Amino acid sequence: MTVEAFARDDGMWDLDACIRDIKSHDITLPSGSRPGGVPVHDLKLRVTIDRDMNIVDAEAASDAVPYPGFCDTIAPAYKKLIGLSLLKHFRLHLKDRLSGVLGCTHLTELAQVLPTAAIQAFADDAMASRSAGDAAERPYELDRCHALRLDGPAVEQYYPRWVLKAVPG
Repeated sequence: MTVEAFARDDGMWDLDACIRDIKSHDITLPSGSRPGGVPVHDLKLRVTIDRDMNIVDAEAASDAVPYPGFCDTIAPAYKKLIGLSLLKHFRLHLKDRLSGVLGCTHLTELAQVLPTAAIQAFADDAMASRSAGDAAERPYELDRCHALRLDGPAVEQYYPRWVLKAVPG
């Protein structure tokens, strides 16, 4: 699985996610034989996001699938990602819209990494207007992982304004 991120000239960003499954040996599927070295799955998902991490466009492609003519018909369903925020309950809304028979298991699993990929790829750009120590709003990344827990030493050192100090008693 790979995810590549691209800043666009219009201020939007594209996230291109891909999952490719290639066996080293020949396999037999209910749909027929697949020679080793030929993808069983070659699935792509591209979302375009704005600076607030909202999905403004989405496209899916199934270039290799185990059941041609069936698996590769689900791509239009991934337009249902449009309007979702990668920062606000994305995985919950993804499940509501595309889990089980509503989508492709592999494309939907691939979509689950998009919030992390977007934050890692564009955090510097999206947050360039603020510095860690004097942000007007609490930085998004705080209290979302062990290292950046609000009562932890990293927050105390790098984000002192937002640290939660233990109350003596």
